[in-house]
Amino acid sequence: MEVILTQPVRNLGETDDLVKVKDGYGRNYLLPQGLAIMATQGNRKAVEEKKRQAAHKQDRLRSQAQEIADRLANHKLVIETLAGADGKLFGAVTTIMVANKLNDAGFDLDRRNIVIGDIRHTGEFTAQIHLHREVKASVAIEVVRKAD
Repeated sequence: MEVILTQPVRNLGETDDLVKVKDGYGRNYLLPQGLAIMATQGNRKAVEEKKRQAAHKQDRLRSQAQEIADRLANHKLVIETLAGADGKLFGAVTTIMVANKLNDAGFDLDRRNIVIGDIRHTGEFTAQIHLHREVKASVAIEVVRKAD
């Protein structure tokens, strides 16, 4: 029996995969649990159309992410924070601070997509921003001591 999976099934396949299973497993477990549908000609066409639309959507999202990455490549953030005379910060630079600076500059980014190292002193650093599964951008960060 051939079925199309509607959800990922361990040791069998991912969503929208066409798999061949034993008749009893398909009729008694996969179909009643809603984990699969019969692989009729109509269902196969529907799944192919769904995959085609998803691929088109991913291409559009990837191109939008690439445009943002190109704009970010020329951008440099300056973060002013409290620091001692030796340049050691009173605290640390966080992803929230970086996200706020980027949002002020016109980039609508989520802080959870920003990866920075442990920044606890003044200087120049780089932040990695995950815009898409396939698109990442780097942003230069300059941490300076806030003037009194």
